[in-house]
Amino acid sequence: MTEHAALESYMDNLGRRARRAAAELARAGTAAKNTALEATAAALEARADRLRAENERDLEAGRARGLGAALLDRLALTPERIAAMAEGLRQIASLPDPVGEVTGLARRPSGIEVGRMRVPLGVIGIIYESRPNVTADAAGLCLKSGNAAILRGGSEAIHSNRAIAACILEGLSEAGLPEAAVQVVDTTDRAAVGLLLRMNRHVDVIIPRGGKGLIERVSAESTIPVIKHLDGICHVYIDARADLDQAVRIADNAKTQRYGVCNAMETLLVDAEVAARVLPRLHGIYSAKGVTLRGCARTREILPDVAEATEDDWRTEYLAPILSIRVVDGLEAAIEHINTYGSHHTDAIVTEDYTHARRFLREVDSSSVMVNASTRFADGFEYGLGAEIGISTDKLHARGPVGLEGLTTQKFIVLGEGQVRE
Repeated sequence: MTEHAALESYMDNLGRRARRAAAELARAGTAAKNTALEATAAALEARADRLRAENERDLEAGRARGLGAALLDRLALTPERIAAMAEGLRQIASLPDPVGEVTGLARRPSGIEVGRMRVPLGVIGIIYESRPNVTADAAGLCLKSGNAAILRGGSEAIHSNRAIAACILEGLSEAGLPEAAVQVVDTTDRAAVGLLLRMNRHVDVIIPRGGKGLIERVSAESTIPVIKHLDGICHVYIDARADLDQAVRIADNAKTQRYGVCNAMETLLVDAEVAARVLPRLHGIYSAKGVTLRGCARTREILPDVAEATEDDWRTEYLAPILSIRVVDGLEAAIEHINTYGSHHTDAIVTEDYTHARRFLREVDSSSVMVNASTRFADGFEYGLGAEIGISTDKLHARGPVGLEGLTTQKFIVLGEGQVRE
C-alpha cells in the first residue's frame, strides 16, 4: 500500500468511526455528556505537568522553525491556559442541553400538533491552527451538542493536541461514551486536510479556525458545507447625535483593548458634524498607545500628521495597532461604507438618536450589529452562549458567534392521535 493510500484508509476509518459514534451520541442523555465534560476537565488539571511537557516539545520545534513571537504565544500552554480549558469545559457542562428541545408546537385544524425539535448536526470536522486550547473547546462544544468531532490541529501543536486528546478520551471513558466521539487526526501530513474536506459521506459540516489563507483554502476545496468567516473588518460609527464621552470610550476600547482579534475595530467612521470635536481627543489616546492612524482627506484636515488612507485600507483587517478613519456625511453614508467595505462581522453605532439606531440595526448587513457598545463584545461568552466554536458571517445555517445551538439543526415533528388526511 502506498503512503497516500494508507493515509486515505486512515482518514476513511476516522470518518466511519465518527459516524457510528454520532449515532450513539444522539441517544446520549445530558447527564452522560456532562459527566464526560467534568471528567475531561479534571483530567486536564491532573495531567497539567504532562500537558506542559508535551507543549514544550512543540514550542522547541517552533523556535527551531523560526515561528514568530505571536505564533509561539498562541501555541503556549501556560498554567493559566490549562486552567481556562478546564473551566471552559465546566461552563459548557453547566449550559442547558439544546438537544431534544421542542418549540413552536401548535395544533392544526386536522388535529395534529406540529412543532420543531432541535437535533445534532452529526459529524463535525474542525480544522485549526496554532492554539491547542481549541482542541478542548471544540471537543466540549461538539460533545454537549451531541455531535461527533474530527479535529485536525496544526502540525506545530501535534504533541500538545495528542496530550489533550488523551484527557478527552479519559472523560469519554468515564461517562461510558464512545471513544470515537472525539478523534484528533494523528498525523502532520498536510494531505490529511484535503482528504477531510472531501469526506462528505462521513462528515456533515466543516469548521475552519485560523488565518485567512486556511479559511480560503477550506472554502475553495471543501465538498462539505462550511461554517466560517474570512475576516473581521469591523466599524464603529460616531453619529452626529452621539454622546461624545461615550463615543471616545467605545472607539478606544474597540481598537485598543486587544489588537489581534477578529472583533477589533479596523475602521472608524465619524459624522462630519462632530469630527472636529471628537477626532483630536481620540488622536491623543491612540498616539499614547502607539496606534498608527490612516485617514481620508477630511480626516487629515483635522489631524494633519495622519497618513493618507488608500482604497485598500478600507478593505484591510489589520489585526495590529493600525486604524483607518473616514469622515462621512451622515448615517446613510456610514451605512453605505460599511455595507460596501465591511466583512459582515461586527459593526457599531454610537448615537442618542433612537431613529438612527433603529435604521443602523435594520440596514447594516452584518452578523452582529451594536448600538452604544464596543465591537469587542462580539463573542460567544459575552453573548451568554458559553464557549464558541467560531463566528460565522454567512447567512446559512448559523450566523454570528456559533455556540451550542449553532451546532444543532431542527427537524419537524408531528404528534397525532390516529389522524389520516382526507
